[in-house]
Amino acid sequence: MKSRRTALSLACLALAACLSPALAGEAMPFSATAFEAAQKSGKPILVEVSAPWCPICKTQTPILAKLAAEPRFKDLQIFDIDFDSQKELLRQLNVRMQSTLIAYKGATETGRSVGETQPEWIEGLLEKTL
Repeated sequence: MKSRRTALSLACLALAACLSPALAGEAMPFSATAFEAAQKSGKPILVEVSAPWCPICKTQTPILAKLAAEPRFKDLQIFDIDFDSQKELLRQLNVRMQSTLIAYKGATETGRSVGETQPEWIEGLLEKTL
């Protein structure tokens, strides 16, 4: 009986971890439900299209992490889309390349960049979400 309760508890914890949103500034896998909820709440949003093999994406990651840690971006929600496996989503968002960053203020797209690695330019894009 104890092992059954332990297994049930672990399953509940795992489910809660999957359903809970990432902390602001932390990238989380794109979920249509979470994205729509963030849009409806008017939150600042960044959609990051990346691929594990992409050197530009690897350059963008620490820049985004540093900026997201700043107090002014405390409410920023970052959604990650995998370029290799989420092709339908790429079509819906009109994305043609990995390393694409799309900024939203609520439901309104406020900016987009492709292949940008200059911290100042990425910062400018994030500021459009505020």
